[in-house]
Amino acid sequence: MSTTQTDARRFGLAAALSGAIAVAAGAFATHALRGTLSADALANWETAARYQMYHALALMLVAWLSGQRPGRPTRIAGWAFIAGTILFSGSLYLLSLSGLRWLGALAPFGGAALIGGWLALAWSWLRG
Repeated sequence: MSTTQTDARRFGLAAALSGAIAVAAGAFATHALRGTLSADALANWETAARYQMYHALALMLVAWLSGQRPGRPTRIAGWAFIAGTILFSGSLYLLSLSGLRWLGALAPFGGAALIGGWLALAWSWLRG
């Protein structure tokens, strides 16, 4: 299997799993966490799920682009979206459940990775 096919499969699988987790996280918040978490914690959870879904869709685009415009910028975008989602959404999920405020300090690093992913995606399109 070529690197292009491997990237497309890897990023497509990551996108699909991330999207499924985002839907499950949203449903979990609605059915199990409402009334359990504070309004601020629930808002953090919902932000995490929303951003995870946005970036699952972006990662699906990266999977498609891996077949159309393979190369370093597309690969960087994919890995940046994965890392950013883990850091941003993951830290907000954990913050919501644990109340450990220091976890909020990880979110900006995840946000920076997500921004980097979008910039790498732009780079990939410009290379066209």
